[in-house]
Amino acid sequence: MSLKKICILDYGSGNSMSVYNAIKFLKYKVILSNKVDDIKKSSHLILPGVGSFKKTMEKIKKQLPLKIITDQVLKKKKPILGICVGMQVLSTYGHEFETYAGLGWIPGEVKILKNKPYKIPHIGWNNLDVKNKHKILSNIDSKDNLYFVHSYKFNPKNKDNSLCTTNYNEDFASIIYHENIYGFQFHPEKSQISGLKLLKNFIEEIN
Repeated sequence: MSLKKICILDYGSGNSMSVYNAIKFLKYKVILSNKVDDIKKSSHLILPGVGSFKKTMEKIKKQLPLKIITDQVLKKKKPILGICVGMQVLSTYGHEFETYAGLGWIPGEVKILKNKPYKIPHIGWNNLDVKNKHKILSNIDSKDNLYFVHSYKFNPKNKDNSLCTTNYNEDFASIIYHENIYGFQFHPEKSQISGLKLLKNFIEEIN
């Protein structure tokens, strides 16, 4: 029996239940919560996200016990996965409509994608170009297609923080990491078998 217990951080993100259902499908213990005890008792944290950078950060600061989460992530080194905007807010700053501070856990900035030759937002299926080998990419290669919905990209200050890139008008970071902190620009919960493989890798391989 798995001792893994996943807490999806509940701050009102629209994709929370889809992520919950995907983790439940993988047969792990999972809870959608913003309660301190649930966060502390979890083995892994997931920060979902849809919408704009600033509104997401405002909701996070209002709805989540951010000091506790920061302690769990930065001091206790608990694994955390940010999804889509949940990945982008791991950055230092976002520049969507205005410059706004992110969590600052992975140095970098979020900027708009190039809009030529294809229009943005980038919506649809695309693959990964693996830049650095990592256990979270177990059984993942360029044949795996993931589902994207975004107009902005995370530019990590340290290029080594980018495990994979994807191309849509330009190359952008599609999987990032730093120590115990991970981010997927795509939606694994909507990416069928490939997305489930990556979620399982995060839970099983990252401790």
